[in-house]
Amino acid sequence: MTMNRRELMLGATAAAALMPIAARAQTSEVVIGLTYPMSGASAQIGVDAQRAFETAVDIINNDQDFDLPLAKGTGLPGLGGAKIRLVMADHQGDPQKGRAEAERLITQEKVCAILGTYQSAVAVTVSQTCERYGIPFMSADNSSPSLHRRGLKFYFRAAPHDEMFSGAMFDFLDAMKKKGAKANTLALFHEDTIFGTDSANAQIKLANDRGYKIVADIKYRANSPSLSAEVQQLKAANADVLMPSSYTTDGILLIKTMAELGYKPNAIVAQAAGFSEKALYDAVGDKLDGVITRGSFSLDLAAKRPMVGKINDLFKAKAGKDLNDNTSREFSTMIVMADAINRAKSTDGEKIRAALAATDMPGEQTIMPWKRVKFDDMGQNNDADPVLLQYIGGKFVTIFPSQAAVAEAVWPMK
Repeated sequence: MTMNRRELMLGATAAAALMPIAARAQTSEVVIGLTYPMSGASAQIGVDAQRAFETAVDIINNDQDFDLPLAKGTGLPGLGGAKIRLVMADHQGDPQKGRAEAERLITQEKVCAILGTYQSAVAVTVSQTCERYGIPFMSADNSSPSLHRRGLKFYFRAAPHDEMFSGAMFDFLDAMKKKGAKANTLALFHEDTIFGTDSANAQIKLANDRGYKIVADIKYRANSPSLSAEVQQLKAANADVLMPSSYTTDGILLIKTMAELGYKPNAIVAQAAGFSEKALYDAVGDKLDGVITRGSFSLDLAAKRPMVGKINDLFKAKAGKDLNDNTSREFSTMIVMADAINRAKSTDGEKIRAALAATDMPGEQTIMPWKRVKFDDMGQNNDADPVLLQYIGGKFVTIFPSQAAVAEAVWPMK
C-alpha cells in the first residue's frame, strides 16, 4: 500500500513538474491564418500579401528599433516571448473555397485568428465561418462598407472602407472645382461583385448629395474577356471624370481598350484595387500618367516619419517592390492583431476579441497616415484617414488632403 501511495505521489509530482512545460509548449508559438488568392488571376496579390505579413512578423519575432508595438524585444511578451507562425491558405478568389479554407485553418491548423482576403466577396464567407467558431477575423484590405454592418462580433477592420474612400474622392473633386477644374459629370465603371457594387452605391449617393451628374453607370462582369462595348459607352458619355472600381486584370483590359478605341477622359479617379498594383503600371503605365487613385498609405510619409522608409526597405527586400495601398494595410493589420493577442495574454478567441475591441493605437505608432486605430462597436476603425495619390513620372505622389499632400494635382491628366 505504502509503495502504491509513494508511486502515486511521485506520479503526481512528475505531472506537476510537466505542466508548466506543457503550458509553455502551447504558447511557444502563436499560429495566425492568412487566406488569399495564391493561384489564378489575382495570384500576385496573394504573393505580395504574404511578403507584407512576413515583414510584420519578422519585426515582431525579432528585436527591431522601430516605434511600433512589439518591435522592440522578441516575440509576444504577454505570452512569455511566444513567436508568431503564419499559415497561408489559397482561396483562389472563390467565396466557397474561402469558407472551406477558413474552416481548415481553424479546425486543423488550430489558428487563433484569420486575416485576409483581398476580394470582399471572399471576406463575407470567411468572416461568417470565423464567427461560427468564435475566432477573430480581420479584414486587412477588403473595402466593402457592408462587411462591418452584419452584426458580427468577431469581425474587425483597421483600414478605411469605400464610403470613407469615396468621401475623400468627392472632397478632392469639390476642392478641384473651387480651383476652376472641369469636374461636373462622372462616369462610374465597376465590376459586379460586392466590391464594385458597394463602391458604386457609395459614389452614387455622394454624387447626388453633392450635385454631380452621373452620365454613365456601367456595371461589367468581373474577369470579362472583352470590355469594348462598355468602353464605347464610356466614350459616348464623355464624362469629365472616369471613376473605375476594378481589380488588376480588368483594369489592364480597360486601359488597353480605351487606348484602342481612342477614349481619353480629362481625369481618372480610381477606387484603388487594381489601380494601386505595380502589375497594372508595368502593363499600361505609359497610358496612365496623371491617373489619381485613393489610398490608405503614402510613401511620402517617410519624410516626416523615417521608420516608414526603413520598413518599406525591409518589405522591398522580400517583394522587390515598394509598399502600396494593399500591402501597407496588410502589414498594419498584422501589427494590430499581434498587439491585441499580446494584450490578451492568450490565444483564446473571446479574449483576443475583447483585446481588439479595447485597441487604441496612436497613428504615429503605425506606418499609416491615420489619426489612430480604435474600433467602433461594429469593429470598424473610423480614424483611418484616406489619401489621394497621383501617378506622375512613374511614381505616386500624395496630392490630397492638404495636410498630407506633397504636390499639387495635375489636371487634366496628360
